[in-house]
Amino acid sequence: MSFAIVVVPAAPLRKKPSHKKEITNQLLFGEIMRVMKQKKNWSLIQSVHDFYRGWIRNNLIRQIDENLAAPSSFLAASLVNTIEINGEKMQIPFAANLPQFKNNKGCIAKVDYIFNGYAVNRNLSQPLAGEIKELAMQWLNAPYLWGGRTIFGVDCSGFTQVIFKMLGFDLLRDAKQQITQGMKVKSLKQARCGDLAFFKKKGKIVHVGILLSHQQIIHASGKVRIDSIDEKGIIHAETGVRTHLLAAIKRYW
Repeated sequence: MSFAIVVVPAAPLRKKPSHKKEITNQLLFGEIMRVMKQKKNWSLIQSVHDFYRGWIRNNLIRQIDENLAAPSSFLAASLVNTIEINGEKMQIPFAANLPQFKNNKGCIAKVDYIFNGYAVNRNLSQPLAGEIKELAMQWLNAPYLWGGRTIFGVDCSGFTQVIFKMLGFDLLRDAKQQITQGMKVKSLKQARCGDLAFFKKKGKIVHVGILLSHQQIIHASGKVRIDSIDEKGIIHAETGVRTHLLAAIKRYW
């Protein structure tokens, strides 16, 4: 088994090895994967941080040695960040990894880069209510995109995953997986900012969002938005229509 790393801003992960097939996820610059199998110009991979599998185009990744396969603790902290690599500029997204990073410089797949932006060490993050809210609010009005994990398109669990990544906690990829992590909160009244609320349809977990309080939630539904929430679920702020049925609340710190 070999390891590889993403060398573009965001690389689509597909259900099958074809550009015509469904995009199920995105891997961000510097994120690491195990290469399970190769087929022509594609690789079947499993991401190291959340074990998610899919097919990725080979020109978007580079092979790395196993001793470099541990994810970096340094992350790009602005919604869009500039690096210089191979004498060219590249824009990388929020929560992109910064491999072998020190003093605004690093190395990815044996190529040096310069980082021109604000970086954080996720291992030193303090998941306080104010910080969680500040990070999440930056994403307001980002469009919904199935499989997306950037400000230019994000789905509900991609949104929660990248916010939690910045705060030092690795969530699994899908809502139905994320609900298996953390500690159960008994009721909405006991919830606090930063808890995740999960929602069901026909008995299955289909949606997740970040609670800002026991009355408001920020989530990716059509776009990243703030809506009201009660013990039954989400109420659309503009229409007053109930859109999602509450299934559970989980806490991760």
